[in-house]
Amino acid sequence: MTALPRFTPVAEHALLVQLAEEVGDRAARAVLALDKALADRPPEGLVEVVPALVNLLVEFDPVVTDHADMQAAVAALLDHAPDHAPEVATHDVAVCYDPDLGPDLAAVARATGQSEEAVIAAHLGGGYRVGMYGFAPGYAYLTGLDPALHVPRKPTALRDVPAGSVIIAGPQCLVTTLKMPTGWSILGSSPARILTGDPSRPFLFNVGDHVRFTRIDRAAFEAMGGAPA
Repeated sequence: MTALPRFTPVAEHALLVQLAEEVGDRAARAVLALDKALADRPPEGLVEVVPALVNLLVEFDPVVTDHADMQAAVAALLDHAPDHAPEVATHDVAVCYDPDLGPDLAAVARATGQSEEAVIAAHLGGGYRVGMYGFAPGYAYLTGLDPALHVPRKPTALRDVPAGSVIIAGPQCLVTTLKMPTGWSILGSSPARILTGDPSRPFLFNVGDHVRFTRIDRAAFEAMGGAPA
């Protein structure tokens, strides 16, 4: 296996930089440290950096630079990148677990051999970190879901799942931002607005931020602008 970091050219305008083989805190710190180093000292021709769970996609202007020069620039930054993650924010995200808002709560309880209240407690007790964005605008994939709640995706996706749905699959959790189909299990709904409408900061979370879920009742959900299921 090739030693890390591993550099892979992508089309004519990007470089994939892999920093770890497994998802975890060490990988997250390495990704965030390089992301910050690139933001603080952008190489010539850099267009955008997209951090993910174990790697970053470094996009560049092919008229200005090429794969070899960008790889050399990134490698030089890696030699001086801090070995700790930059400061991150913690966000409290409210969730209502009423049955019509969390239609899969009972199924997850049966699949994991727990009561519904135990499932809710395990979900609230997770240590969540924003690992990456993907799939749809504002879809922040959260690591840190309690292993007791690891359930596979459904064999068939459900259509028209409302925005704000709090969903889980495998080791991950996220809050949906658009009405879309999903094969993940829906535990509840949140009134949080992940899409901010601010072009300078379009999403509520940054990659690396921590998320804490807090339980609210239906009255608070509606008062905070939560939409009916």
